[in-house]
Amino acid sequence: MATQRTRRDGEGGVPDGLILGVIGFLLGITFLVWTGTGIAGLLSHGAWPARLHFTHTPVAMRHLLTQPHDITGAWQQSPADALPSWGLFWGIFIGQLMVLFVLGAFVIGALARYRVVRATRRQKPVQTPAQAPAPVVVPQPREEAEPAAQPEAESVAQVPVERAGVEQVPVAQAPRHQAAAAHFTEAELTTTYVLFAAPRSDKGKRLVQPAILNAAGAVLVTTADPDTFHQTVGNRTKLGPVHVFDPAHLVDTPGRLRWAPHSGCEDPDSAASRAAALLFPLRPHATADTAMYDAARTLLRCWLHAAAVDGQPFRQVHRWAGGSGAQDAVRILRSHPKAKAGWSGELESILHAHTDRRDAAQALIHRALEGLSSIHIRDACNPGRNPALDLESFVRERGTLYLVGEPTEDPRIHPGAMPLLTALASSVVEHGRRMAARSPAGRLDPPLTLVLDDIAALAPIPCLPDALATGTALGLPALAVLRSPEQSRAHWPDAAPWNRADARLVLGPAAPALLDELPDAIRLA
Repeated sequence: MATQRTRRDGEGGVPDGLILGVIGFLLGITFLVWTGTGIAGLLSHGAWPARLHFTHTPVAMRHLLTQPHDITGAWQQSPADALPSWGLFWGIFIGQLMVLFVLGAFVIGALARYRVVRATRRQKPVQTPAQAPAPVVVPQPREEAEPAAQPEAESVAQVPVERAGVEQVPVAQAPRHQAAAAHFTEAELTTTYVLFAAPRSDKGKRLVQPAILNAAGAVLVTTADPDTFHQTVGNRTKLGPVHVFDPAHLVDTPGRLRWAPHSGCEDPDSAASRAAALLFPLRPHATADTAMYDAARTLLRCWLHAAAVDGQPFRQVHRWAGGSGAQDAVRILRSHPKAKAGWSGELESILHAHTDRRDAAQALIHRALEGLSSIHIRDACNPGRNPALDLESFVRERGTLYLVGEPTEDPRIHPGAMPLLTALASSVVEHGRRMAARSPAGRLDPPLTLVLDDIAALAPIPCLPDALATGTALGLPALAVLRSPEQSRAHWPDAAPWNRADARLVLGPAAPALLDELPDAIRLA
């Protein structure tokens, strides 16, 4: 385990691409100095200077760095009368640099135009004038999901095929992407979608913000774009209460939600799911680390439960993860009347057995909570006397909860506030599903809409695949925005979220590999 931890720490070195780039740059400059001297000598004396070899160029470059006017001293092995003047040499050298710069800009522009043309042709298939566009089937969810699903079939002709829980409504004479775009900008979300959005595709204004504004009930929003908050908060305030959980202070708002990650963990099931959500962004994929990860989950759920039943602040969990007073948690679980029976023994067995595994598990928990070293994040986890977020009233009063954070590409190295955002988002989704299960109709009405922008880089909740699969039936419609399948597999390797959603969308230019993997995706121009 120590060897694996050392190897992870070493991943922060100089990238191989940077090293190769520096080597290539030095070789290029060396070649330009050599050719510049030779061409200048050819122009001034009519012949390439004698004994002007490429292997002598590094020594000449070092001399020219200190004495740029001394061409003869730089190339001592060549006759002085065969070498050019320093002015002509530097003129040729700078001219070569300018030519290479212009050629490079031309090649980059040509490649960019070629990619745009390819993307345009792919988005606009050629139709013969005699052919009218075929009617498109747009799925519309029914009021209640049927218990048994009928076999699905693709609609190839103009005859729609019905499947369980979905009505097939033909939209005649309208391109498919226009119908899908209108569904987002003009109507409320009623089903689950996974959107793959290319960079600079304007996803916020085109899809994310309309999905928030059109929601009739409560909304959970994850976003890294402050503009999404500022463009929608005014309208959402008129509908119900608005809460903003912004640990990093990325948006300008007078009041921010403070939420203790161990709130509600008096319930053992809540403590277990909260621990799983806090550690999920840092979950290792190696089979050898499975036992360590399970130990970390056990430690964290016991600590969350102990802190909750004893009324301790969340920073106490951070201290226990750092190795300070871990036996206090064992004492609380053993003596407190509300503590779960048997958990004190589980905690004590991990603390005293398998020292390497315990140390690695504690290090994983400490890394997941390292954001608490920031004063803003620590303050966001300390509600104090402020009223806690009541999820029951939040859903009933059609509130809006914004989870704002910075995108994190590799949370295993620097998670920041991602574990906290993940835990809160997961808590809201799971509570909404429990409310739907308790309701007489088996679904939320009005629904709880999930607008999960850049979810994999902000708050990768463990239950995302299941939430997309059951969201339509339970009254939790969702729009999950991802960048690529590879980004999604880093967090959900066993269950691709896009395969669990009711529909798949692609916004902006898409790689051929993405289109091959999503043959039924709706493309939005």
